[in-house]
Amino acid sequence: MSQEKLAKEIVELVGGEKNVESLVHCATRLRFVLKDDAKADKAKLEKTEGIIAVKENGGQFQVVVGNKVPEVYSAIGQISNILDDSTDKEKPRKAAKGLGGIIDIISSIFAPLLGVMAGAGILKGLLLIASNIGWLETTETTYTILYAAADSLFYFLPLLLAVTTARKFQGNMFVAMTIAGALIYPSIVTLKSEGTPTDFFGIPVILMNYSSTVIPIILAVIVMSKLEKFFNKTLHDSVKNFVTPLFLLVIMVPLTLLVFGPFGVYVGNGIAAGLVAAFGFSPLLAGAVMGASWQLLVIFGIHWGLIPVFINNVAVYGQDGVKPAATASIFAQTGAAFGVMLKTKNKKLKTLAGSSTLTALFGITEPAIYGVTLPLKRPFIAGVIGGAVGGAIIGQAGTLAFASGAPGLLTLPIFYGPGGQGFPGLILGIVVSFVVSAVLTYIMGFKDPVEEETKSESTTSAQQSVRATNASDESVFSPIEGTIVELSEVPDPAFASGAMGKGIAIEPTVGRVVAPFDGTVTVAFKKKHALAVVSDTGAEILVHVGVDTVKLDGQHFVSHIKEGDRVQAGDLLLEFDIAQIKAAGYHTVTPIIVTNSANYEEVIPQATGRVSSQELLLKLSSGNVQEQK
Repeated sequence: MSQEKLAKEIVELVGGEKNVESLVHCATRLRFVLKDDAKADKAKLEKTEGIIAVKENGGQFQVVVGNKVPEVYSAIGQISNILDDSTDKEKPRKAAKGLGGIIDIISSIFAPLLGVMAGAGILKGLLLIASNIGWLETTETTYTILYAAADSLFYFLPLLLAVTTARKFQGNMFVAMTIAGALIYPSIVTLKSEGTPTDFFGIPVILMNYSSTVIPIILAVIVMSKLEKFFNKTLHDSVKNFVTPLFLLVIMVPLTLLVFGPFGVYVGNGIAAGLVAAFGFSPLLAGAVMGASWQLLVIFGIHWGLIPVFINNVAVYGQDGVKPAATASIFAQTGAAFGVMLKTKNKKLKTLAGSSTLTALFGITEPAIYGVTLPLKRPFIAGVIGGAVGGAIIGQAGTLAFASGAPGLLTLPIFYGPGGQGFPGLILGIVVSFVVSAVLTYIMGFKDPVEEETKSESTTSAQQSVRATNASDESVFSPIEGTIVELSEVPDPAFASGAMGKGIAIEPTVGRVVAPFDGTVTVAFKKKHALAVVSDTGAEILVHVGVDTVKLDGQHFVSHIKEGDRVQAGDLLLEFDIAQIKAAGYHTVTPIIVTNSANYEEVIPQATGRVSSQELLLKLSSGNVQEQK
């Protein structure tokens, strides 16, 4: 599937462009913040070719697509306005609270920077190695130029974080960058380096070194975005475009230097010192805990809370002793996937495990975890055990990270410091974690899906054979009385786009749904707002009463069926109160979808204008088309 086609399907299945409040991506995931999660078709997304998994963590709707995520992200930008900061955001979703809200904020701020951060970290690590073994002298201009390329991201990190934070909180990115620039402005840096007593209208200013810092600018931009909204509402339209930025600069730069800057630096240093102390108390135990738990933290999205700590450690101390142990967890899950590849007899799983092992070696573990080890359960447990063993070795060896970057083969140079101290322990730790996980996976075993898959394939082949030989035109009779509406006019992109299948819609005048043909009820939603029926010849029809009516939680609906019930054409399936649904603020227009439209050559509407219950609505022409695997 092309990236453009995949991008289009993803946008449609998350509820359409208008349902997307924001989108960022990390190494393998598209991280959506949706206005209404209920509009996203998670089940269909998970079955879409090119999508590894779909997760909902930290207030984000995450679509895992693997290494091709930058191309898919770019394609989404080309086919939609989602990446445009001017995208309509009049009705943003309610922000997540508590830990989920914090994770959402951190991941949205840092995810766009992870790619360039990894590249810069690798280059910085290679320069460390080159200087330590004498290939390049730090006094050479070649080294100076390359080091500037490697270190500029970290030195000017407040500027980059100002952009991503402003985008997250819908603030003016250019004002945010200007505030960040003031923190590292040469004259401010000189005041700090020379120890010049500094005050602002008599108020003492505690100057800090803000290059490479994280928390101060994030706090500043969050407050700035709130003030910006206030001023834009208060000031007259004729002056707000230039007076609002003026007020923001005059207020926020001094306020950041007086309050947010020192507070942020102290908090960041405090957290970092606490983790360093834990490793100082028992590096073996701390390393084991980190090695065992890192991938669990990744699954739940909680790892984002530690990324600013890693960056802060490198910025403040020039090194980080916490992150190296997490590397063991990466290679442990890699080893578990490798063990699956060796043991399975299922050719499809063997291929998936092999490719996942290769990508995981370079730090991209999502395909291995979501596609291989986690679904099989025991291999994932083996990876946790292997990560604990490897993490303990790395922690005890005192391995340090000297730059930022996602752990993997290419980023190993960031752990090579002066004299290579701790680096042999890192290599031993990741090798042990890989081997232990692979061996445990092979010994513990897992339920190999080969027999189940073969059976499934046989069943599918038999079903296809039946369809090919028994297919016939199908008549679908109207399950509702009302007025015909074109499907494209339904105010829900998932239906209007045809992503759910071909069909038609009806604006009901009578609150009754009857069976459109003889068949079996396959789905009877608990919220009673929708149902699905399959005919005796295989036509699958979904009747969805209204738009967003799932939110009514069953109010104003009375169901007369349960899943598995046999029904005859015209049998009463569902009743609903049109007036009450409209009074609650919901559309009652009802899509009637042929969910297996791909099995038919044509889906032909037969009615226009007013339609009565049990009047001929659709003709399905099979044309002997077989369903594709």
